[in-house]
Amino acid sequence: MTDQRDLVLGTAGHIDHGKTSLVRALTGVDTDRLPAEKQRGISIDLGFAALELERHRLALVDVPGHERFIRNMLAGASGLDLALLVIAADDSVMPQTREHLDILCLLGLSGGVIALTKCDLVDPSWLDLVEDDIRSLVAGTFLQNADIVRTSVATGQGIATLKERLEHLCDTAPIRSDLGPFRMPIDRSFSVSGHGTVVTGTVVSGQVAVGDELEWFPSGQRVRVRGIQRHDHAVEQLGRGARGALNLAGVRHDEIRRGHEVAAPGYLQSTHVLSVEIRPARETLRPLRHRARYRLHIGTAEVGVTLGVLEPNESTRDQPVLGQLFVAEPVVAVHGQPFILREESPPATVGGGLVIQPVARRIRRRDTAMVARLRRLTAPEPSTRIATALAFRGFLPWTNRSLARDAGVVDDEVPKLVADLTAAGGLIEVHIGPRRTSLVVAEAVHDVEDRIRRALTRLHAASPRQSSIVRARVVAALADLRNDSLVESIIDRLKAQGQVIADGRTVALADHTPKLSQRERKLKAELAEAYRAGGLAPPGPELWASKAGADAVPDLLSLLVDEERLVAIGPELYLDFDVAAELQRRVIERLSDGSRITMAELRDLLGTSRKYAVPIGEYLDRIGVTMREGDLRRLGDRFAPPNASSAGGGTK
Repeated sequence: MTDQRDLVLGTAGHIDHGKTSLVRALTGVDTDRLPAEKQRGISIDLGFAALELERHRLALVDVPGHERFIRNMLAGASGLDLALLVIAADDSVMPQTREHLDILCLLGLSGGVIALTKCDLVDPSWLDLVEDDIRSLVAGTFLQNADIVRTSVATGQGIATLKERLEHLCDTAPIRSDLGPFRMPIDRSFSVSGHGTVVTGTVVSGQVAVGDELEWFPSGQRVRVRGIQRHDHAVEQLGRGARGALNLAGVRHDEIRRGHEVAAPGYLQSTHVLSVEIRPARETLRPLRHRARYRLHIGTAEVGVTLGVLEPNESTRDQPVLGQLFVAEPVVAVHGQPFILREESPPATVGGGLVIQPVARRIRRRDTAMVARLRRLTAPEPSTRIATALAFRGFLPWTNRSLARDAGVVDDEVPKLVADLTAAGGLIEVHIGPRRTSLVVAEAVHDVEDRIRRALTRLHAASPRQSSIVRARVVAALADLRNDSLVESIIDRLKAQGQVIADGRTVALADHTPKLSQRERKLKAELAEAYRAGGLAPPGPELWASKAGADAVPDLLSLLVDEERLVAIGPELYLDFDVAAELQRRVIERLSDGSRITMAELRDLLGTSRKYAVPIGEYLDRIGVTMREGDLRRLGDRFAPPNASSAGGGTK
């Protein structure tokens, strides 16, 4: 026999329609474990049992049917593959039958069986009428062609047939791929003497093994798996579709509660905003309202939310609208995960849908471009969803796992999808930090390129005589990006394209012409060359007194300083930029051992005269390279090595 396939089957139906008794007849397990359930004869919380079929293993989740315990029912609906809708023959369709069916439809289930219970209590003719009611109820839903099996736990009628129909249902159920990283919403947490914290849940993706390290959400704290049980039997690993218990190290059981999750590291991220596709429930008469408060049920969590509707609220069951959920407490989700919304008071299911952006930021209704981008996250093509998820991330770093979560793809498929997008020009590699690059959607890169060109246009207009702009001024113009490395990287990209002329310090539009006369341009070039050749003995202003256009020299010198081609050392004293950088290097190297230096020694070190050494020394003091102590100078504090001595008085 081939390996059994793991699937999760959830019961649904009105209170006292025999769900728990039917599960007991199928599995031999009484899922009512609480004393109050025994005493009152109704299910209050979730119950779990295992059903071994010939080709499949079913994890049965028995949910309470009373309207007061819908919140518990919804916690059990997390990760369901199939449904068992239970309807009592003596009651027929009841209010919770309808609401439970609504919930199953909103959760996106694709298959199920209908069990007609307590058939021994009514006449066969009555059963035909009840079946007609049921067919009317499920028309247009995923259960419209489902088998209806007549059963009685008192006589054993139909139990064997129901097992056969469940086997056939499992055979025809869509095969869900194991969606990569491990994830398990938690429905119970308790402590076992000698073992510590134990959590239970249904594995909705991936696998976990003893010894694995996981992240516990919403805190993001790391925990370790000390042991695993599956239906009271110790196992080494647990996979998708299985119910299990994990013994966790690194957290107390009273810190974990229903609604929390454990997952593979780097997969999930807590958030206060979800972007969603949402539609109203079939039975509700209450429209979904913009800015209304609801109760969100997602995974095993239940939290308060405010709904923001992003599109005209004319949603139908076939035409969901986009919206955002602003969550009172942090939750975790993945792309494509179903959720339910209920009114707070009086409680009633009003809608549900799918998460399309599990970590989102607020989008304004009037931002039609952003709403249109959000709509692209619902595209059937994985490449479109990948590109859109990256567009929302902008220049933030990402991993295969985070992209898989945001775009609803298997993380193993991400590298090929990204490679194909890059080859097609949809993604561009840029520097997003020192020694760190990332692939970014082309539209985001082109947007920054356009902003750089516009910034240069403004800066050129403000300083028309300058042939180029200091890079730092361009970076400052895009300070809202909060990423200097990124701006520098895209400037270099524009240089490679020939759109700008740039060196290590300055940048200019390729077609920019400084607003200088021909005579001024010539004089400026002569100034720059004279100071470069003069080194540490630069020319003085008297050299230019006899030159034509000498009245423009002060402005031209200021222009060269702005362009970082000269450095102003003192009044009417300038050094070539590279010469100034070299003298700083030599002084820092000379004093890096903690020694002191006199003015005469500084003069000799630089190979210049006292005429220049004195203002150079004052300049070095001013920019913090040196610090004067009497007639001596030592290395400034921000340049001194951590282990350099700042004491002592001699020179070397």
